[in-house]
Amino acid sequence: MLARFPAVLTGVALAACSVVGVREAEEPNFQVAARVGAVEVRQYGPRIAAETTVASDEMGARSAGFRRLAGYIFGDNRSRDTIAMTAPVAQQLETIAMTAPVAQARDASGTWVIRFFMPATYTMETLPQPLNPEVKLVAVPGEMVAVLRFSGSTAPKAVRARQTELLQTLQGSAWQPDGAVVAWFYDPPWTLPPFRRNEVAVPVTRR
Repeated sequence: MLARFPAVLTGVALAACSVVGVREAEEPNFQVAARVGAVEVRQYGPRIAAETTVASDEMGARSAGFRRLAGYIFGDNRSRDTIAMTAPVAQQLETIAMTAPVAQARDASGTWVIRFFMPATYTMETLPQPLNPEVKLVAVPGEMVAVLRFSGSTAPKAVRARQTELLQTLQGSAWQPDGAVVAWFYDPPWTLPPFRRNEVAVPVTRR
C-alpha cells in the first residue's frame, strides 16, 4: 500500500496541473512564419492523425469523437498498445473533399470530423491498427495555417466568434484562407476556463 503512495501523489499532482492548464502532452512541431495582429501564421510538417466522424450536434460530436479516439490510444487496437496522449484535439466541419487536420468539423449533413494527432515517433507502418471500424488513421500533409489562440469557453457560440475574428483579421493581410476553419482544444474539460488553451486555425496561402 505504501509503495503505491508516490504513484497516487503523482496522479493527484497531474490532475491538479491539468485543472490550471499545465500540459504534458506532445504537440506537433511548427515554425512561425509571420504574425498578423494576434494571429500566428504557422508552418506544420506532415503528421499522422487518428480520425473519426460523428453525426451529431457540435458538443455531442466532440464528446463522442473524443471517447472513440481515446479508446484507440488506450488499447482498443490490434496490438493492445497504449499510445501517448497528444494535443490538440481537433474538430472541423466535414466537406465532400475533406483534407483538413485534426479537428472538429461538420458538413451539410451534420457530420463532424474529430482527430487526435499521433506522436511524431510513429509512422503509418508502426502505428497499431484500430479495432473500432469508425476510427481510421490518416496522413495529414504539411500545411501553412493561420492560428488565433484564446482561453475561456469552448461552447459553439464562443468558438464561432473566434473563427469570425480570425477571418476578419486576415482580411487585407498578405494571407488568404484556403480551406475550412478548424477548432483545436489542448486541455481536458475540467480545466478552469481562464487556464484553457484553445485555438482556431485555417489553412492559408499568400495573396
